Amino acid sequence: MSKFWSPFVNDLVPYVPGEQPKLTKLVKLNTNENPYGPSPKAIEAMRAAVSDELRLYPDPNSDVLKQAVAHYYGVDANRVFLGNGSDEVLAHAYNAFFRQEKPLLFPDISYSFYPVYCGLYGVDYEAVPLDEQFQIRVEDYARPNGGIIFPNPNAPTGCLLALDAVEQILKNSPDSVVIVDEAYIDFGGATAISLVERYPNLLVTQTLSKSRSLAGLRVGLAVGHPDLIEALERVKNSFNSYPLDRMAIVGAAAAFDDREYFERTCQRVIASRDALVEQLEGKGFEVLPSAANFIFARHPQHDAAGLAAKVREQGVIVRHFKQTRIAQFLRITIGTPEQNQALVEALGDLSS
Repeated sequence: MSKFWSPFVNDLVPYVPGEQPKLTKLVKLNTNENPYGPSPKAIEAMRAAVSDELRLYPDPNSDVLKQAVAHYYGVDANRVFLGNGSDEVLAHAYNAFFRQEKPLLFPDISYSFYPVYCGLYGVDYEAVPLDEQFQIRVEDYARPNGGIIFPNPNAPTGCLLALDAVEQILKNSPDSVVIVDEAYIDFGGATAISLVERYPNLLVTQTLSKSRSLAGLRVGLAVGHPDLIEALERVKNSFNSYPLDRMAIVGAAAAFDDREYFERTCQRVIASRDALVEQLEGKGFEVLPSAANFIFARHPQHDAAGLAAKVREQGVIVRHFKQTRIAQFLRITIGTPEQNQALVEALGDLSS
């Protein structure tokens, strides 16, 4: 606290990102990064962009990337918005759509930065409890609201909401913006982008950090009705007209163009996820159904914090949350087969 702070800063509760340890020998299964590198075509495109032209500003509209996203999803480019990571895209969306008289609705078990943004932008909200199986109940969102946001698949649970259920939420709140936050959709779900032409209140956000292995590049996007995109552009251009640099624009565009590499790496992660679930269930874990590049698991006979500490002693990091309802769960990022095996071995015999 300082006398130089604006008063509202005293009340902020900043988001704490997942641990990024400096040690390189750790098996890092705690922040949901892709175990496989970016498309070689993306790396080649970024290398080519490192030139004398870096003295020039990038395209403020990132048209090359917008066209690549539009082509990939079969939508018009005026339905695409881009930002410096999906976190920034979502922050602009909070500012653009959720500063309403009625509360924003989102799941009680979800991203911890959702309420952080509410504090930053003065958004009233209600956290809607998941059911006993940690699933979203569509009927719980059929009430007056100033907007709705939820991850699909949800995080940290990994549970997927079917498209027909997403559509029902949209139908129940036609006068509110509904954001479907699809950071992990490529690992087992169907994107709600297929619904944007029918529902002008739908905004779908995605990131290139997970399935396209570009967490270090910081590129996010949104797809929705042109009216929603215009609002996001107005907020962006009141904040930073150049959120994406030259390397990010061409690298992300190349990643979208390289469908073969993208599909191959996604399938490798899915196969590893299925194999790890089988191994953990063999050790007595209960694992929630996951459509993400991570799993959410608990053991009926062992404390989750203790298990996290146990595997860390052997150089494997997983994520443990202290929130009451999920304090006995571990969120485990899917790594390479070798990394997953290191986790299984670090857990050891849990039969006693």
